[in-house]
Amino acid sequence: MKIKRYFAPDMRQAIRNVREEQGPDAVILSNRRVNGGIEIIAALDYDESLLGQMSGAASGAERQAPQASDATHNDVASAPRSGIEWSQDPTLIDMRQEIKTLRGILENQLSHLAWGDLARRNPQQAGILQRFSQMGVSADLAQQIVAEIHQADDLEHAWRQALAVLAHQVRTTDDDVLTRGGVISLVGPTGVGKTTMIAKLAARYALRHGKRHVALVSTDSFRIGAHEQLHTFGQLLGVPVYSAADRNSLSAVLTDLSDKQLVLIDTAGMSQRDLRLSEQIATLEGAGDRIQTYLVLSSNIHSATVHEVVQAFRCARLHGCMLTKLDETASLGGPLSAVVRYQLPIAYVGDGQRVPEDMHPARAHSLVSRAVALMQQAELSAGASSPEYSYGNMANANV
Repeated sequence: MKIKRYFAPDMRQAIRNVREEQGPDAVILSNRRVNGGIEIIAALDYDESLLGQMSGAASGAERQAPQASDATHNDVASAPRSGIEWSQDPTLIDMRQEIKTLRGILENQLSHLAWGDLARRNPQQAGILQRFSQMGVSADLAQQIVAEIHQADDLEHAWRQALAVLAHQVRTTDDDVLTRGGVISLVGPTGVGKTTMIAKLAARYALRHGKRHVALVSTDSFRIGAHEQLHTFGQLLGVPVYSAADRNSLSAVLTDLSDKQLVLIDTAGMSQRDLRLSEQIATLEGAGDRIQTYLVLSSNIHSATVHEVVQAFRCARLHGCMLTKLDETASLGGPLSAVVRYQLPIAYVGDGQRVPEDMHPARAHSLVSRAVALMQQAELSAGASSPEYSYGNMANANV
């Protein structure tokens, strides 16, 4: 372990000296202000146990050490504070916090200025952005929609144009699952309602085409009793239920069910950060291209979480998505922003627990209308939503 004392006029220069000589792996043991500047004790190949053994000798050595102005002399510091790394240095922490505070103040001021300028130059655009902010639509999507609409006679006309553009960008699958059938798997995080959605699809298909054409499969081998709910639904609907623990057994089950018009696969609910997610997706992919995978999204989760979920499950080669819990959400802007951003068509929406009544084919205009109704119900004011913070930087870029 190499310990050395550095002296410089200020902390920044002292740290620079340490990095230049000992590299980024050096550890700061102590720092203090002395006459004329800053003194730093730094170590390379830091060994805390060895440093503890040397601490007694260090005290004696300090009394005989040369003056702090000798910046190049190797010396052992008295009672050094072991274990203090770069990120824990109090001076650096204070500097970072000050920079962060100043940056936040500057960004807020620029956002207010940009928003005010946009409101003066184009009050219709400002009004539309404000409403999209209240609806929960992402800032980048709102800005892109505003750029596409034509100048209207009044705000309400412009707002209707904007909603039409949004509805046009929301893609749907036109009830393909219940019309064409096939092998359909539902994936998604825990608690989003995959199993209930499978029961709704199975019941609706059985009513339309007959229960003899439907089968259910569970691949959830992670949770104890995971198959029980699906088996209960199967008994109530009068359709068979099978289990598959891995890709080989899943492939075998699907081969046995080749005479079924609709096979619905229920997968384990997993967090988008679960390391086992890739294993589950590999199980589906190993069964062949016949499986069409749909991501189930809960409408009542935060918009940032929706984007994270979609990004995590995109590797499953998604054919589309299904939105659940529309009856529990206060805003639809986040889910709509995510499906538009990732060009993910919506197949069905669920708005309750009743099987199969509370499931409907997705319709873009109906979803946008529902998002507007939720916005109006929430009665958000411009002050509560503060659109200038969300859109100020974007508006500033267009000034």
